Amino acid sequence: MEPMTPLVPAAARLRADDPPLAEHVERLCTRIDRIDPALRAFVPEPGRHDRLSAAAKELEARYPDPAGRPPLYGVAVGVKDVVHVDGLPTHAGSALPPGVLAGPEGPLVGRLRAAGALVAGKTVTAEFAVLAPGPTRNPHDLGHTPGGSSSGSAAAVAAGLVPLAIGTQTVGSMIRPAAYCGVVGFRPTHGRVPAEGTVPHAPTLDTAGWYAADLAGVRLAAALLCDTWAAQPAGPPEREPVLGVPVGGYLDEVHPEALAAFEHTVRGLGLTVRRVDVLGDFDTVKHHLRTIIRYELAQVHRDLFARFGSLYRPETVAAIRHGREVDRADHRAALAARADFRRRVAEVTADQGVDAWVTPAATGPAPLGLDSTGSAVMSLPWSHAGLPAVSLPAGALGGLPLGLQCVGADGGDERLLAAAAVIGERLSA
Repeated sequence: MEPMTPLVPAAARLRADDPPLAEHVERLCTRIDRIDPALRAFVPEPGRHDRLSAAAKELEARYPDPAGRPPLYGVAVGVKDVVHVDGLPTHAGSALPPGVLAGPEGPLVGRLRAAGALVAGKTVTAEFAVLAPGPTRNPHDLGHTPGGSSSGSAAAVAAGLVPLAIGTQTVGSMIRPAAYCGVVGFRPTHGRVPAEGTVPHAPTLDTAGWYAADLAGVRLAAALLCDTWAAQPAGPPEREPVLGVPVGGYLDEVHPEALAAFEHTVRGLGLTVRRVDVLGDFDTVKHHLRTIIRYELAQVHRDLFARFGSLYRPETVAAIRHGREVDRADHRAALAARADFRRRVAEVTADQGVDAWVTPAATGPAPLGLDSTGSAVMSLPWSHAGLPAVSLPAGALGGLPLGLQCVGADGGDERLLAAAAVIGERLSA
């Protein structure tokens, strides 16, 4: 496996023509051609080299002066194949006929381009970002899943193919692959990044996010991709963050060895930790989210499934059929319950003075096999509430990475990443 490429220094070198863009594209395509046949992080693209070479020439002509180049000048970015990119087809990991899922490029990719990025290609996704896995393998052990549904994006960063990759999360599709692949993954507050230009899964939950080798790379991308990003003051924070650990049935979902590793990690941070019953009846939370996600999935695919249902994979078919059985009134009731849950979490967070909730990012290390992308349950309550979350690499178990999930307040993405920076320093100490 290639070493990961930290985004911030890589971008600085490219702005200084180190290497020149033509050489950079040559190295990129050679690296993908060498590594990806076994990894399968990228959707195959026969004309990748020619497309990127042309885009690099246009970029050089637009920014001849290094001093005037944008922050991601020449940076190669992987983009999950549910996000429309002009000039590249969108299949969303499905067997639907070419062009059926076509759509205009949205603001997310537009912001990447405005920052000077080159789209290295589409990355593999579970079918329609639901459950049916794509062919991507875990770079740490090709026999294990990389997680999903943003499998290709996480694996591409972990394998050193690109320094930045875009994914999406409906329940756990950013955070879990980050943990399994040993990279940093960030899911902003729901709605903080425009949703246009993306094939939806469940619109009231879907959120774009991104992966990088380190937190500095995630923070650079956040400042460019999130709406109304507020720069944080330079230097150390005024005080150490206070951490919250949810107690109750939620942590019962974690495998015992992974839970022991999490507790050891939290103790080693040397920060104030408050253990709080914040999630209430976790089974009820799971039920409400499942009602919302299945109902919305069935609505999104109502017409497509009527035309092409025979081409859908069994896992997606089962999810859509379940969604068809959900009554509209039940969906509205689940949305109302979610609003109450969101208020409860916000109130408890404020009352307890918690700056970030910390949890295992997954129930354990990446499972063996490629038939499943693993459990998303560790992300479930936070995605249900629409809260920002980041996964930081936090040791290993059985030779496979573990992740520490940090969750912030609604709209508090900047403060979350500032707290995560302190946590990350303690993890690496």
